[in-house]
Amino acid sequence: MLDSPYVRRAAISLRLLGVPFTHRSWSVFRNFDQFRQLNPLVKAPTLQLDDGTLLTESGLIIDWAETISDRPSLMPSEPQTRLRALRLTGIALAASEKSVQIVYEHKRDADKRDAGWLERVTGQLRSAYDLLERELEGVHGWLFGDTPTQADITLAVAWGFTQLVVADAIDAKAYPRLVAFAQHAEQHPDFAALPAT
Repeated sequence: MLDSPYVRRAAISLRLLGVPFTHRSWSVFRNFDQFRQLNPLVKAPTLQLDDGTLLTESGLIIDWAETISDRPSLMPSEPQTRLRALRLTGIALAASEKSVQIVYEHKRDADKRDAGWLERVTGQLRSAYDLLERELEGVHGWLFGDTPTQADITLAVAWGFTQLVVADAIDAKAYPRLVAFAQHAEQHPDFAALPAT
């Protein structure tokens, strides 16, 4: 489902790369048995190719799409710029991961939750967004030019996901650059075509 940051970043990337796909909005909870028939791992995202091959994990799906697309890569080619894009993508993926961990910890019964773990994970989430907020200083538009890169996609999707599922853990008012960046991204047609909600 598109409320997953991993599903959404893969779907937006496929659109930007011009790789056609059919999206099935299956929940790993509500559609578990149906999903398991397609992929026994019940892992989202899963991309089933025309020959039946399954790819699971957003980074692998995006990497495969890059190899077959005739459009420009979503990653900068200049080594230092690419390194920065990789670093920002990694921080944004960490923010997504920490948000997911908070969501799952809250699925446990209240008396079974680990307050120390939640405090640690929430601190890591804030640290990720503190870093990204600083990285956006002076950015007006996209990070590396006139079109979105993988870093732009992953950062905007991660922020939107966090605000969707654990907004109480992150005070959006403390991150005005991230808010503005994500708003800019969500206006792009390929983001708007695949909303998180």
